[in-house]
Amino acid sequence: MEKRALINKIKYSKALYNMYYHIGSFAVKCLGLFISQKKNLIVFSSFGGRKYDDSPRCIYEEMLMDSRYKDYDLVWALGKPEDFEIEGARKVKCDTIEYYRTLMQAAVWVTNSTMERGLSFKPNSIFNVNTWHGTPIKLMGSDISKGNTSFCSKGRKNHTDIMHAQGQYDIDIFSKVFGVPRKNFRIIGLPRNDELVNCNTDENRKRIRAKLQIPESKKIILYAPTFREYDKDSGSNCILMPPIDLNKWEKELGCDYVLLMRAHYEVVKVMQFEDNGFVKNMSNYPNLNELMIVSDMLISDYSSIFFDYSVQDKPMLCFAYDYEKYSSLRGLYFDIRTKLQGNCITEEDLINKIKFLDKDKAVEVTRKFRNEYIEASGSASKQTLDIIWEYLNEKKY
Repeated sequence: MEKRALINKIKYSKALYNMYYHIGSFAVKCLGLFISQKKNLIVFSSFGGRKYDDSPRCIYEEMLMDSRYKDYDLVWALGKPEDFEIEGARKVKCDTIEYYRTLMQAAVWVTNSTMERGLSFKPNSIFNVNTWHGTPIKLMGSDISKGNTSFCSKGRKNHTDIMHAQGQYDIDIFSKVFGVPRKNFRIIGLPRNDELVNCNTDENRKRIRAKLQIPESKKIILYAPTFREYDKDSGSNCILMPPIDLNKWEKELGCDYVLLMRAHYEVVKVMQFEDNGFVKNMSNYPNLNELMIVSDMLISDYSSIFFDYSVQDKPMLCFAYDYEKYSSLRGLYFDIRTKLQGNCITEEDLINKIKFLDKDKAVEVTRKFRNEYIEASGSASKQTLDIIWEYLNEKKY
Protein backbone atom coordinates (compact mmCIF):
# COMPACT_ATOMS: atom_id res chain seq x y z
CA MET A 1 0.00 0.00 0.00
CA GLU A 2 1.44 3.39 -0.96
CA LYS A 3 2.01 5.94 1.79
CA ARG A 4 -0.80 8.32 0.73
CA ALA A 5 -3.38 5.54 0.74
CA LEU A 6 -2.24 4.44 4.22
CA ILE A 7 -2.49 8.03 5.51
CA ASN A 8 -6.03 8.32 4.13
CA LYS A 9 -7.08 5.06 5.79
CA ILE A 10 -5.79 6.27 9.17
CA LYS A 11 -7.25 9.74 8.67
CA TYR A 12 -10.76 8.51 7.90
CA SER A 13 -10.93 5.58 10.36
CA LYS A 14 -11.62 6.44 14.00
CA ALA A 15 -10.24 3.13 15.29
CA LEU A 16 -7.02 3.28 13.28
CA TYR A 17 -6.51 6.94 14.12
CA ASN A 18 -6.94 6.40 17.87
CA MET A 19 -4.38 3.59 17.80
CA TYR A 20 -1.94 5.74 15.82
CA TYR A 21 -2.55 8.75 18.09
CA HIS A 22 -1.94 7.08 21.45
CA ILE A 23 1.00 4.87 20.46
CA GLY A 24 2.68 7.56 18.35
CA SER A 25 2.28 10.34 20.91
CA PHE A 26 3.71 8.16 23.68
CA ALA A 27 6.69 7.13 21.54
CA VAL A 28 7.67 10.69 20.60
CA LYS A 29 7.30 11.92 24.17
CA CYS A 30 9.63 9.14 25.28
CA LEU A 31 12.11 10.17 22.59
CA GLY A 32 11.98 13.73 23.89
CA LEU A 33 13.21 12.64 27.32
CA PHE A 34 16.67 12.01 25.81
CA ILE A 35 16.91 15.21 23.73
CA SER A 36 18.22 18.64 24.74
CA GLN A 37 16.61 21.77 23.31
CA LYS A 38 18.62 24.16 21.12
CA LYS A 39 17.72 27.80 21.60
CA ASN A 40 18.74 28.79 18.05
CA LEU A 41 16.86 26.06 16.15
CA ILE A 42 13.69 26.99 14.21
CA VAL A 43 11.76 24.41 12.16
CA PHE A 44 9.43 25.29 9.27
CA SER A 45 6.75 23.25 7.54
CA SER A 46 4.09 24.00 4.92
CA PHE A 47 1.04 21.80 4.35
CA GLY A 48 2.51 18.94 6.34
CA GLY A 49 5.74 18.91 4.35
CA ARG A 50 4.15 18.77 0.92
CA LYS A 51 5.49 22.11 -0.23
CA TYR A 52 7.97 24.93 0.25
CA ASP A 53 5.49 27.78 0.02
CA ASP A 54 2.68 29.73 1.67
CA SER A 55 3.08 31.78 4.84
CA PRO A 56 5.89 29.69 6.40
CA ARG A 57 8.03 30.36 3.32
CA CYS A 58 7.27 34.08 3.52
CA ILE A 59 8.31 34.16 7.17
CA TYR A 60 11.43 32.12 6.39
CA GLU A 61 12.54 34.37 3.53
CA GLU A 62 11.92 37.45 5.64
CA MET A 63 14.00 35.84 8.39
CA LEU A 64 16.94 35.36 6.01
CA MET A 65 17.03 39.13 5.52
CA ASP A 66 16.77 39.94 9.22
CA SER A 67 20.18 40.29 10.92
CA ARG A 68 18.70 39.24 14.25
CA TYR A 69 18.46 35.66 12.95
CA LYS A 70 21.79 35.39 11.14
CA ASP A 71 23.17 32.81 13.58
CA TYR A 72 20.05 30.67 13.76
CA ASP A 73 19.82 27.09 12.53
CA LEU A 74 16.82 27.05 10.18
CA VAL A 75 15.35 23.71 9.13
CA TRP A 76 12.60 22.81 6.65
CA ALA A 77 10.56 19.63 7.20
CA LEU A 78 9.55 18.11 3.87
CA GLY A 79 7.93 14.93 2.63
CA LYS A 80 10.39 14.76 -0.28
CA PRO A 81 13.41 16.91 0.62
CA GLU A 82 15.18 15.95 -2.60
CA ASP A 83 12.54 17.85 -4.60
CA PHE A 84 13.37 21.24 -3.07
CA GLU A 85 16.35 23.58 -3.18
CA ILE A 86 16.13 25.95 -0.22
CA GLU A 87 18.85 28.52 0.27
CA GLY A 88 20.13 28.89 3.81
CA ALA A 89 18.31 25.94 5.37
CA ARG A 90 18.85 22.35 6.33
CA LYS A 91 16.20 19.86 5.27
CA VAL A 92 14.71 16.94 7.17
CA LYS A 93 12.35 14.26 5.89
CA CYS A 94 8.93 14.08 7.56
CA ASP A 95 7.91 10.95 9.48
CA THR A 96 11.46 9.87 10.23
CA ILE A 97 13.24 9.55 13.56
CA GLU A 98 15.38 12.52 12.54
CA TYR A 99 12.22 14.56 11.93
CA TYR A 100 10.85 13.95 15.43
CA ARG A 101 14.29 14.44 17.00
CA THR A 102 14.65 17.81 15.25
CA LEU A 103 11.19 18.91 16.34
CA MET A 104 11.94 18.10 19.97
CA GLN A 105 15.25 20.00 19.78
CA ALA A 106 13.69 23.16 18.35
CA ALA A 107 12.93 26.39 20.15
CA VAL A 108 10.31 27.46 17.58
CA TRP A 109 7.99 25.76 15.11
CA VAL A 110 6.51 27.70 12.19
CA THR A 111 3.73 25.98 10.26
CA ASN A 112 0.48 26.58 8.40
CA SER A 113 -1.12 23.33 9.53
CA THR A 114 0.46 21.07 12.14
CA MET A 115 3.90 19.73 12.99
CA GLU A 116 2.69 16.86 15.14
CA ARG A 117 1.38 14.68 12.28
CA GLY A 118 -1.93 14.06 14.04
CA LEU A 119 -0.17 13.25 17.33
CA SER A 120 0.25 15.21 20.57
CA PHE A 121 3.74 15.64 21.97
CA LYS A 122 4.77 19.32 21.97
CA PRO A 123 6.33 20.39 25.28
CA ASN A 124 5.57 23.86 26.65
CA SER A 125 9.18 24.90 26.03
CA ILE A 126 8.62 25.01 22.24
CA PHE A 127 6.98 28.14 20.75
CA ASN A 128 4.48 27.04 18.10
CA VAL A 129 3.59 29.70 15.50
CA ASN A 130 0.66 28.67 13.31
CA THR A 131 -0.33 30.91 10.41
CA TRP A 132 -3.00 28.46 9.23
CA HIS A 133 -3.68 28.45 5.49
CA GLY A 134 -6.80 30.48 4.96
CA THR A 135 -9.96 32.00 6.34
CA PRO A 136 -12.72 29.35 6.34
CA ILE A 137 -15.99 29.24 4.48
CA LYS A 138 -16.56 25.50 5.01
CA LEU A 139 -17.00 24.04 8.48
CA MET A 140 -13.88 22.95 10.32
CA GLY A 141 -12.79 20.82 13.26
CA SER A 142 -15.40 20.38 15.97
CA ASP A 143 -17.99 22.24 13.87
CA ILE A 144 -18.15 19.37 11.37
CA SER A 145 -21.19 17.22 12.02
CA LYS A 146 -20.45 14.00 13.89
CA GLY A 147 -22.44 12.21 11.22
CA ASN A 148 -20.08 13.49 8.54
CA THR A 149 -17.58 10.74 7.75
CA SER A 150 -15.48 12.93 5.46
CA PHE A 151 -12.98 13.48 8.24
CA CYS A 152 -12.11 11.66 11.43
CA SER A 153 -12.58 14.54 13.87
CA LYS A 154 -9.69 14.54 16.31
CA GLY A 155 -10.97 16.71 19.13
CA ARG A 156 -7.47 16.80 20.67
CA LYS A 157 -5.78 19.62 22.55
CA ASN A 158 -4.28 22.24 20.27
CA HIS A 159 -0.70 23.29 20.99
CA THR A 160 -0.62 26.62 19.15
CA ASP A 161 1.02 29.48 21.05
CA ILE A 162 0.48 32.19 18.43
CA MET A 163 -2.04 31.99 15.60
CA HIS A 164 -2.49 34.46 12.77
CA ALA A 165 -5.86 35.99 11.96
CA GLN A 166 -7.06 38.30 9.22
CA GLY A 167 -9.92 39.58 11.35
CA GLN A 168 -12.34 38.89 14.16
CA TYR A 169 -14.21 36.38 12.00
CA ASP A 170 -11.14 34.11 12.00
CA ILE A 171 -10.76 34.33 15.76
CA ASP A 172 -14.40 33.50 16.42
CA ILE A 173 -14.11 30.28 14.39
CA PHE A 174 -10.55 29.12 15.10
CA SER A 175 -10.75 29.68 18.85
CA LYS A 176 -13.77 27.38 18.94
CA VAL A 177 -12.82 24.62 16.50
CA PHE A 178 -9.11 24.40 17.39
CA GLY A 179 -9.40 25.20 21.07
CA VAL A 180 -6.84 28.01 20.79
CA PRO A 181 -7.31 30.65 23.51
CA ARG A 182 -8.43 34.00 22.09
CA LYS A 183 -5.42 35.68 23.70
CA ASN A 184 -3.13 33.62 21.46
CA PHE A 185 -4.40 35.24 18.25
CA ARG A 186 -2.80 38.19 16.48
CA ILE A 187 -4.80 40.12 13.89
CA ILE A 188 -1.89 40.88 11.58
CA GLY A 189 -3.07 39.14 8.40
CA LEU A 190 -1.41 36.23 6.61
CA PRO A 191 2.28 36.53 5.66
CA ARG A 192 1.54 34.99 2.26
CA ASN A 193 -0.70 37.95 1.45
CA ASP A 194 1.98 40.59 2.06
CA GLU A 195 3.06 40.12 -1.55
CA LEU A 196 -0.48 40.64 -2.85
CA VAL A 197 -0.59 44.01 -1.12
CA ASN A 198 2.97 45.22 -1.69
CA CYS A 199 3.91 43.78 -5.09
CA ASN A 200 0.71 44.23 -7.07
CA THR A 201 2.16 46.60 -9.65
CA ASP A 202 1.87 46.98 -13.42
CA GLU A 203 5.55 46.14 -13.74
CA ASN A 204 5.13 42.92 -11.79
CA ARG A 205 2.05 41.91 -13.75
CA LYS A 206 3.90 42.43 -17.03
CA ARG A 207 6.79 40.31 -15.77
CA ILE A 208 4.47 37.43 -14.82
CA ARG A 209 2.56 37.69 -18.10
CA ALA A 210 5.80 37.35 -20.01
CA LYS A 211 6.86 34.35 -17.92
CA LEU A 212 3.52 32.63 -18.57
CA GLN A 213 3.59 33.67 -22.25
CA ILE A 214 0.19 35.40 -22.11
CA PRO A 215 -0.43 38.18 -24.67
CA GLU A 216 -1.06 41.68 -23.32
CA SER A 217 -4.29 41.76 -25.34
CA LYS A 218 -5.90 38.95 -23.30
CA LYS A 219 -7.60 39.31 -19.93
CA ILE A 220 -6.85 36.52 -17.46
CA ILE A 221 -9.31 34.38 -15.50
CA LEU A 222 -8.06 32.35 -12.54
CA TYR A 223 -10.30 29.35 -11.75
CA ALA A 224 -9.44 27.75 -8.40
CA PRO A 225 -12.14 25.45 -6.98
CA THR A 226 -11.75 23.64 -3.69
CA PHE A 227 -12.01 19.86 -3.29
CA ARG A 228 -14.97 17.66 -2.29
CA GLU A 229 -13.67 15.22 0.30
CA TYR A 230 -16.88 13.18 0.25
CA ASP A 231 -16.21 12.00 -3.32
CA LYS A 232 -13.32 9.51 -3.38
CA ASP A 233 -11.87 6.80 -5.57
CA SER A 234 -10.91 3.27 -4.45
CA GLY A 235 -7.64 4.58 -2.99
CA SER A 236 -9.47 7.13 -0.81
CA ASN A 237 -8.19 9.94 -3.04
CA CYS A 238 -10.55 12.88 -3.49
CA ILE A 239 -11.97 13.30 -6.97
CA LEU A 240 -13.39 16.43 -8.63
CA MET A 241 -14.53 17.30 -12.11
CA PRO A 242 -16.53 20.54 -12.34
CA PRO A 243 -19.43 20.46 -14.86
CA ILE A 244 -17.67 22.56 -17.47
CA ASP A 245 -16.91 22.14 -21.16
CA LEU A 246 -13.62 23.89 -21.84
CA ASN A 247 -14.22 23.74 -25.58
CA LYS A 248 -17.36 25.77 -25.02
CA TRP A 249 -15.47 28.22 -22.81
CA GLU A 250 -12.86 28.70 -25.50
CA LYS A 251 -15.52 29.28 -28.14
CA GLU A 252 -17.36 31.85 -25.99
CA LEU A 253 -14.41 33.55 -24.27
CA GLY A 254 -11.26 32.65 -26.19
CA CYS A 255 -11.04 35.87 -28.19
CA ASP A 256 -10.70 38.00 -25.07
CA TYR A 257 -9.53 35.72 -22.25
CA VAL A 258 -6.98 33.16 -21.11
CA LEU A 259 -8.05 30.67 -18.43
CA LEU A 260 -5.64 29.62 -15.68
CA MET A 261 -6.81 26.36 -14.06
CA ARG A 262 -5.63 25.79 -10.48
CA ALA A 263 -6.71 22.49 -8.89
CA HIS A 264 -6.58 21.97 -5.11
CA TYR A 265 -3.65 19.78 -4.08
CA GLU A 266 -6.08 17.10 -2.87
CA VAL A 267 -7.35 16.55 -6.43
CA VAL A 268 -4.45 17.65 -8.60
CA LYS A 269 -3.74 14.06 -9.72
CA VAL A 270 -7.25 13.53 -11.09
CA MET A 271 -8.16 17.07 -12.21
CA GLN A 272 -5.88 17.44 -15.21
CA PHE A 273 -6.11 19.81 -18.16
CA GLU A 274 -4.02 20.05 -21.30
CA ASP A 275 -2.51 23.42 -22.14
CA ASN A 276 -3.59 25.12 -25.33
CA GLY A 277 -3.86 28.72 -26.44
CA PHE A 278 -6.82 29.30 -24.11
CA VAL A 279 -6.33 26.99 -21.11
CA LYS A 280 -3.19 26.85 -18.98
CA ASN A 281 -2.88 24.16 -16.30
CA MET A 282 -1.40 25.97 -13.30
CA SER A 283 -2.10 23.30 -10.66
CA ASN A 284 1.61 22.67 -10.06
CA TYR A 285 2.78 26.23 -10.58
CA PRO A 286 4.96 27.00 -7.54
CA ASN A 287 3.70 30.53 -6.79
CA LEU A 288 -0.05 30.97 -6.37
CA ASN A 289 0.44 34.64 -5.50
CA GLU A 290 1.78 35.31 -8.98
CA LEU A 291 -1.37 33.80 -10.48
CA MET A 292 -3.53 36.01 -8.29
CA ILE A 293 -1.50 39.12 -9.13
CA VAL A 294 -1.49 38.57 -12.90
CA SER A 295 -5.16 37.59 -13.21
CA ASP A 296 -8.01 40.01 -13.82
CA MET A 297 -10.71 38.03 -12.03
CA LEU A 298 -11.16 34.97 -9.80
CA ILE A 299 -13.68 32.15 -10.06
CA SER A 300 -14.02 29.77 -7.11
CA ASP A 301 -16.65 28.14 -4.93
CA TYR A 302 -16.08 27.49 -1.22
CA SER A 303 -12.33 28.18 -1.08
CA SER A 304 -10.50 30.53 1.27
CA ILE A 305 -8.82 31.99 -1.82
CA PHE A 306 -11.69 34.48 -1.95
CA PHE A 307 -10.40 36.17 1.21
CA ASP A 308 -6.82 36.36 -0.08
CA TYR A 309 -7.82 37.59 -3.53
CA SER A 310 -10.08 40.27 -2.07
CA VAL A 311 -7.14 42.38 -0.84
CA GLN A 312 -6.43 43.19 -4.49
CA ASP A 313 -9.87 44.75 -5.16
CA LYS A 314 -10.54 42.71 -8.31
CA PRO A 315 -13.75 40.98 -9.49
CA MET A 316 -14.59 37.62 -7.90
CA LEU A 317 -17.27 35.23 -9.17
CA CYS A 318 -18.81 32.37 -7.20
CA PHE A 319 -19.49 29.19 -9.19
CA ALA A 320 -21.34 27.13 -6.59
CA TYR A 321 -22.84 24.56 -8.96
CA ASP A 322 -23.32 21.98 -6.18
CA TYR A 323 -24.24 24.29 -3.31
CA GLU A 324 -27.05 22.19 -1.82
CA LYS A 325 -25.00 18.99 -1.83
CA TYR A 326 -21.85 20.66 -0.51
CA SER A 327 -23.60 22.58 2.26
CA SER A 328 -25.39 19.39 3.34
CA LEU A 329 -22.42 16.99 3.28
CA ARG A 330 -19.59 19.34 4.29
CA GLY A 331 -21.31 22.33 5.91
CA LEU A 332 -20.67 26.07 5.53
CA TYR A 333 -20.40 29.01 7.90
CA PHE A 334 -22.39 31.26 5.57
CA ASP A 335 -23.93 31.29 2.13
CA ILE A 336 -21.04 32.50 -0.02
CA ARG A 337 -23.43 33.06 -2.93
CA THR A 338 -24.98 36.04 -1.14
CA LYS A 339 -21.63 37.73 -0.58
CA LEU A 340 -20.16 37.81 -4.07
CA GLN A 341 -20.99 38.88 -7.59
CA GLY A 342 -23.59 36.65 -9.17
CA ASN A 343 -25.08 33.35 -8.16
CA CYS A 344 -23.74 31.04 -10.85
CA ILE A 345 -25.28 27.59 -10.65
CA THR A 346 -24.84 26.54 -14.26
CA GLU A 347 -21.99 26.83 -16.69
CA GLU A 348 -24.14 29.08 -18.89
CA ASP A 349 -24.74 31.45 -15.94
CA LEU A 350 -21.03 31.71 -15.36
CA ILE A 351 -20.04 32.32 -18.96
CA ASN A 352 -22.65 35.08 -19.25
CA LYS A 353 -21.44 36.71 -16.03
CA ILE A 354 -17.93 36.82 -17.45
CA LYS A 355 -19.00 38.12 -20.86
CA PHE A 356 -21.20 40.89 -19.51
CA LEU A 357 -19.34 41.70 -16.29
CA ASP A 358 -19.78 45.21 -14.88
CA LYS A 359 -16.24 45.58 -13.55
CA ASP A 360 -16.87 48.64 -11.37
CA LYS A 361 -19.84 47.00 -9.69
CA ALA A 362 -17.91 43.75 -9.23
CA VAL A 363 -14.99 45.59 -7.62
CA GLU A 364 -17.36 47.31 -5.19
CA VAL A 365 -18.75 43.91 -4.19
CA THR A 366 -15.19 42.67 -3.58
CA ARG A 367 -14.38 45.71 -1.43
CA LYS A 368 -17.49 45.17 0.66
CA PHE A 369 -16.47 41.52 1.16
CA ARG A 370 -12.92 42.52 2.12
CA ASN A 371 -14.08 45.17 4.57
CA GLU A 372 -16.32 42.64 6.29
CA TYR A 373 -13.65 39.98 6.84
CA ILE A 374 -10.14 41.43 6.43
CA GLU A 375 -8.89 43.81 9.13
CA ALA A 376 -5.14 43.61 8.49
CA SER A 377 -2.81 42.85 5.58
CA GLY A 378 0.56 43.83 4.18
CA SER A 379 3.11 43.46 7.01
CA ALA A 380 2.42 40.09 8.64
CA SER A 381 5.86 38.59 7.93
CA LYS A 382 7.76 41.37 9.67
CA GLN A 383 5.36 41.38 12.59
CA THR A 384 5.75 37.62 12.98
CA LEU A 385 9.54 37.96 13.23
CA ASP A 386 9.07 40.57 15.96
CA ILE A 387 6.77 38.21 17.87
CA ILE A 388 9.23 35.32 17.62
CA TRP A 389 12.18 37.52 18.60
CA GLU A 390 10.34 38.85 21.63
CA TYR A 391 9.62 35.30 22.75
CA LEU A 392 13.20 34.11 22.22
CA ASN A 393 14.59 36.98 24.23
CA GLU A 394 12.18 36.49 27.09
CA LYS A 395 12.76 32.74 27.19
CA LYS A 396 15.12 31.44 29.88
CA TYR A 397 16.97 28.32 28.77
